[in-house]
Amino acid sequence: MSLSSSNFENILVMGKSGAGKQPRIDVFTTNFGLKQLSTGNIFRSFMKIFNDAAYEGDIDQFYDNKKNEFIPDNEIKRILGPSIDDSIIDDFILGLKAHYYVSNGLYVPDSLTNMLFESYFSRSDYKGMVLDGYPRTEAQAEYLLKLTAEKGTKIDAIVLVENEDDAIIKRTMGRRICPSCGAVFHLEFKPPKDGKFCRKCGAEVILRSDDTEEKLRMRLQEFRDKTMPTIRFLSEKGIPLVKTEGDLPVFTEEAVKKSVVDGLKKAGLL
Repeated sequence: MSLSSSNFENILVMGKSGAGKQPRIDVFTTNFGLKQLSTGNIFRSFMKIFNDAAYEGDIDQFYDNKKNEFIPDNEIKRILGPSIDDSIIDDFILGLKAHYYVSNGLYVPDSLTNMLFESYFSRSDYKGMVLDGYPRTEAQAEYLLKLTAEKGTKIDAIVLVENEDDAIIKRTMGRRICPSCGAVFHLEFKPPKDGKFCRKCGAEVILRSDDTEEKLRMRLQEFRDKTMPTIRFLSEKGIPLVKTEGDLPVFTEEAVKKSVVDGLKKAGLL
């Protein structure tokens, strides 16, 4: 199946954790010239900036427990003084905030998630992206629609990967991640080399620490509580919703591509 170049500006690929989003994202990056923008990678990138700076001070001093928010950025900069280079100070502060919430097991506020997301989205001039992991809430969706309208771009479609909980749990427990380059494999459907090595960089792949059945069921419930209302909100705003089956009878790259393309054609987008 050959595809002509796409006029898509941005696509959302959404679904339960473990539903099979990555193979559908790969369809858009391989066949439509889009690039993946993953919220998880964004967070890790900013947290790496914070970690690489090797800041030894107490970051709790920057958080106002009475107001349940960080003190103003200019005050954080004043306290940091010359310990952090001016060329990275803004990204360092974003990484510091992300590190604080993640390391304390706290919910990351929409306002911070939006800031981290926009920082990366702006680097592509707000287009040419497959958005992965964003938006997760209605507040984030509202921010995204406002941002794309202001920048003269748009969201062309939501591709919803549907899958049953039990199938997701079974599939996810077989997923392996390369800790070096981030490549994703599956012991049955897309096995790593010799069952344990990344086919891209050769590093030994791992099972993610949060890929336990208990944590998976928590993420599945969070999807129902937060993400499904977000999908309905975006659909009601006129963004086409394309549904594609995550658990295909035959799971090959060609079968995945066909399921996505068929869905786009059915929605009149191809």
